Amino acid sequence: MKQPVIYFHGKGSSADEAEHYKELFPNSDVIGFDYKSQTPWEAKEEFPAYFIEASQKYDRITLIANSIGAYFSLCSLGECNVTKAFLISPIVDMEKLICDMMNWAGVTEKDLKERKVIDTPFGERLSWEYLCYVREHSVKWDKPTYILYDEKDNLTSIETISRFAASIAAPLEIMADGEHWFHTQEQMEYLDKWIRRYNNE
Repeated sequence: MKQPVIYFHGKGSSADEAEHYKELFPNSDVIGFDYKSQTPWEAKEEFPAYFIEASQKYDRITLIANSIGAYFSLCSLGECNVTKAFLISPIVDMEKLICDMMNWAGVTEKDLKERKVIDTPFGERLSWEYLCYVREHSVKWDKPTYILYDEKDNLTSIETISRFAASIAAPLEIMADGEHWFHTQEQMEYLDKWIRRYNNE
């Protein structure tokens, strides 16, 4: 029986991106998870339920997760049957990211607490409930994990990703002159080589 590779897309993307990874895992069933969650507490319900169902059929599950999909996975799948995880441009410190976006938008913590929700000029919605939740629910993760990061990622600093990778003993691959969203031919070729290198371990 083929073992599954489950793909969790980033914001604004879809489960269709899983098609790209089928060539990299020819002996596996590559499945894109079209999740509905918009918050980590929603993911806490939706993601494990999906994994528990998959675990009834398979004994080994590989995870590929991108950006916010990686963050939701880290928040919700710590107790699930993840054999190996490939994280691409993962959000690993949501509290810091929210605080950074508050600074970019000129929003103080007092403003957010009073108004509860604030829309930013760059299209992101700041939420006091979201900020409080991530402060109260830290990520706990101990699965074999590999991280791909782009040098010019504008959402996560190299200090943040390096600290997280060290905390879970995950090899960190840094692409020079990349960006948060891997999508160009050069970036995808780099990503493919990275996965092939670690997939056989």
